[in-house]
Amino acid sequence: MAREEILHQASPDVRTQRAYVEEHGKWSPERVARYVKRKAKKTIDDVAMTPFLRKIAIFSSGGSFLDGYVLSLIGVALTQITPMFNLTASESAAIGASVMLGILVGTIAGGYLTDAIGRKKMFIIDLVAIALFSILSVFCSNPWELVAARFFIGVFVGADYPIATSLIAEFTPKKYRSISMGAVSAAWYLGATVAAFVGYFLYTVPDGWKWMLGSAVIPCIILLVGRHDIPESPMWLAKKGRKEEADEIVHRVFGEDVELEDEEEQPKTSLRMLLHSGYMKRMVFMGVFILCQVVPMYAIYTFGPDIMTAFGLGEGQESILGESVVSLFFLIGSIPAMFWLNSMGRRKLLLISLVFMGAGLTILGVWPAAPIFVVILAFGMYAFFSGGPGILQWLYPNELFPTEVRASAVGIAIGFSRIGTIVSTYGTPLFLAAFGVGPTMLVAAVLVGICLVMSWFIAPETKGKSLAETSALEGIDSVYKAR
Repeated sequence: MAREEILHQASPDVRTQRAYVEEHGKWSPERVARYVKRKAKKTIDDVAMTPFLRKIAIFSSGGSFLDGYVLSLIGVALTQITPMFNLTASESAAIGASVMLGILVGTIAGGYLTDAIGRKKMFIIDLVAIALFSILSVFCSNPWELVAARFFIGVFVGADYPIATSLIAEFTPKKYRSISMGAVSAAWYLGATVAAFVGYFLYTVPDGWKWMLGSAVIPCIILLVGRHDIPESPMWLAKKGRKEEADEIVHRVFGEDVELEDEEEQPKTSLRMLLHSGYMKRMVFMGVFILCQVVPMYAIYTFGPDIMTAFGLGEGQESILGESVVSLFFLIGSIPAMFWLNSMGRRKLLLISLVFMGAGLTILGVWPAAPIFVVILAFGMYAFFSGGPGILQWLYPNELFPTEVRASAVGIAIGFSRIGTIVSTYGTPLFLAAFGVGPTMLVAAVLVGICLVMSWFIAPETKGKSLAETSALEGIDSVYKAR
């Protein structure tokens, strides 16, 4: 059948039909009809950001803030805990790595439960648990009790990742998705920066480590208050057959003239299909990408004071200030990256960022005895250009997987990457002691290089597309080959 005949059979709106053909390069009566129907109504992707949508993004980012806070603060607290408990290098490494093991368990289990019972319930449970185990960590009397407390904190921090990022992705119009997900990344760096300053001021306080670890309760309480009126995801409700509830939330949050976009173009996807279908390629890409991106960052934050001291940036309390400066570079870099991801595109910004990140780490590795201003500039280059990849580790997995398994996919991808962070966090102090800071930075540079090569070949471009388009298997090869 000729193209013009098919277009006219689908609908009289020929201009809209032609738009479909130009955008997708394929045509059929069914596909064009669905496209025309979708264009005729107003969906979540068509609305502007409102104060309530910003509130969802901000308070959903709280789990990321807590991760940056509790992870970074333990590095400062260990400077007091190590001599007090007379820790060996292995015990210190176990305390640092235990939260990573918890995040590994929490992201996978939390993602599955979030898809099964809903975003809203898990949204509250995890914060209560983080506060509880933060209080318990204050009363630890030996290193292994602290390892256990940190593990359970990690479980519930990890669970918050798929919960919160799925909620943000499913409430945010596509034009603002990179900015809203950027809030998640910025919140991590903000938490780490706040932790560095809290650690600095509590460093000389008797039993300051207890105050440091217990202070996580404060942001938990603030987040619980802010999250109490955030509703369940209407996309998740619709997928569970609760269409009336979904429509009520859409109309209340977005307006009476807004409807959910149909996801009829893709078959229903189960978790088992996720692991055996074309989505596996996306899973592998996300796992390796996030692993290579976060391993150097987590190592630097967990043992920041030790690394700063090795570079001659002071000792004890002074080294914490050096870590604070690096944290600020991470935070500052995430802000323009939110907007560059829309203007420049996901793929291009990712590749450029990885080049500069690798360059900064290479300078630190090759020239560890460099003047202080060179060390700060090299750390600053690495940290600033981490902004784009830092946002994409949250944005990509939420865009590339469908609603019914989105949280599970995020959990599995992040969980896979945490295997690497567990190994690196446990091994960093041992590697530092055995080989020095230069080789440690070179290993980090190699990981960034691996990420760059892989991203060059398979990183997708998802800018300007709806979640239904980016998560559909149809056209997956063309999406991944987009340049």
